[in-house]
Amino acid sequence: MTDSPSALIDARIAALGDWRGEMLAQVRALIHRAISDVVETWKWRGVPVWEKGGILCTGESYKSVVKLTFAKGAALDDPAGLFNASLDGNVRRAIDLHEGDIIDEAAFIILIQAAAALNAAKPRKTRN
Repeated sequence: MTDSPSALIDARIAALGDWRGEMLAQVRALIHRAISDVVETWKWRGVPVWEKGGILCTGESYKSVVKLTFAKGAALDDPAGLFNASLDGNVRRAIDLHEGDIIDEAAFIILIQAAAALNAAKPRKTRN
């Protein structure tokens, strides 16, 4: 029997054992607060992913950063300026969190909810 994605994310947080694990746990809690029925998945051989009607964001951990990549971030309004990485792409945007960073929790929750709303929006039909 394989571990559930949530158990794998728990294990990743514990294995990090430093500020990165604490940061990943904090953003995970905020995502769950923003979207109560968010689905946790585990993709690409070890990347925590949060989904609601499609991918909301991923939570990758590197030596000096926890990177939250929003699958459709370029289409989201970001009045608080949380996006600080992958700004040149046409689709994705990311938030790089470094040791000691403080997350604007209210703005982050709004951003997650906006990503879920975007996923829920029906694609527009084009006229021929």
